[in-house]
Amino acid sequence: MDNSWATFGRDLHLDLSGPGGLRACLMRSLREAVRTGRLTPGTRLPSSRTLAADLGIARNTVADAYAELVAEGWLSARQGSGTRVARRAEPSRSAPPARRSARPPLPDRPRYDLRPGTPDVSGFPRAAWLAAARRALTTAPNDAFGYSPSLGRPELRTVLADYLARARGVRTDPEHVVVCTGFMQGLGLLARVLRDAGARGVGTEAYGLHFHRDVLTRAGLRPAPLPVDAHGADTGRLADLPGVRAALLTPAHQFPTGVPLHPDRRAAVIDWARAGGGLVLEDDYDGEFRYDRQPVGALQGLDPDRVAYLGTASKSLAPALRLAWMVLPDHLVDPVLALKSTGEWQTGALEQLTLAEFMASGAYDRHVRGMRLRYRRRRDQLVTALAEHAPHIRVSGIAAGLHVVLELPPGTEQSVVQAARWQGLALEGLSTFAHPGGPGGAGGAPARDGLVVTYGRPPDHAFAGVLEALLRVLPPAP
Repeated sequence: MDNSWATFGRDLHLDLSGPGGLRACLMRSLREAVRTGRLTPGTRLPSSRTLAADLGIARNTVADAYAELVAEGWLSARQGSGTRVARRAEPSRSAPPARRSARPPLPDRPRYDLRPGTPDVSGFPRAAWLAAARRALTTAPNDAFGYSPSLGRPELRTVLADYLARARGVRTDPEHVVVCTGFMQGLGLLARVLRDAGARGVGTEAYGLHFHRDVLTRAGLRPAPLPVDAHGADTGRLADLPGVRAALLTPAHQFPTGVPLHPDRRAAVIDWARAGGGLVLEDDYDGEFRYDRQPVGALQGLDPDRVAYLGTASKSLAPALRLAWMVLPDHLVDPVLALKSTGEWQTGALEQLTLAEFMASGAYDRHVRGMRLRYRRRRDQLVTALAEHAPHIRVSGIAAGLHVVLELPPGTEQSVVQAARWQGLALEGLSTFAHPGGPGGAGGAPARDGLVVTYGRPPDHAFAGVLEALLRVLPPAP
């Protein structure tokens, strides 16, 4: 039977970079997919309308590329049958011969990618962003084309202060907002300021991103794990950690377990910070995406003097923008700016002006609402598929964000991840995110077997195929 894009949800990983216009890049990428065998003869391609929507380009661009490839013999087109890879198109003879092996070779690039951390970049609002960029350039003052101030452009800081107060419950003003080139820059700046102020340790959630812990370690700080359970990080244990004067938390949506920080533990961490002059670093990486009720407000609203809030556009828009922001207590603004102005990369002023215009026009709110609906539909598809075909797999962390956690039988995590890898499906186990000192710290809960599965990364046209691939690698019911 002929392969069909719609049936299998294949993600071709089309690369539109390189010399030439979009049509030339699309044609080059499709030819390469046929040559390497990623598109086999007879494979049905998506309609020009569907592919144009997924790639965020004009439909005529796709239609013209299809027509030219048909003329070249790469594709064939028949009315009622759609556009397909031509039967006579074969991979290049220069490709190395297949090796005989008891196991198939690992793919250089996964066919499906369910690793967390990246949103559906095909949903980036290209037309609205371009319109905002034009308006921003038209009205930009002359000084915007010089070096950007360390705080960031005042236009963006003003809009951010208003948006964060309205959408996340953050209490601030533009003079306490610092624009960064990504979350990691902001975390690195705060870590060095804390070290210079005499801090030696930082409480971190027992499950989290290793490169966040690496940033703290490179700054000379020791990450100390806090146990994580169904109520989030156990902030009551902060007082028992010697030398710890700060805590890095994900209160709205713990990463990766997906639970919000319980109100009692929110109060406990604020009390701890007030009593000992401590600081909470709040990572609000995907706070806008909550599906069962209104988003949980930022912890910063409880005490702006004891919480440094960090947000980013990497999940709501795209990681490529390299735009993030900090909302700092008054006593941290000057030390952070003094450090940032001594060689830290400054965020491009034109990108800041574009984001400011994008948010001020209401386009950002509309985009977030649209993506929230898209991600919720995918989450529902994932949960429904698991309930029907793998009811023995428990799903958690479904109330918000772009990923869920699938609980696995003890001792099966690594075998499932490896089996998925051989089938071209990229997955990450829960153990990947565990603190090296133990997932629960001293006296904490033992490590759990599980998968951290995103429904945010795959584009819409690939999601059905992604679900089929995931269900194939899950362990059977006992």
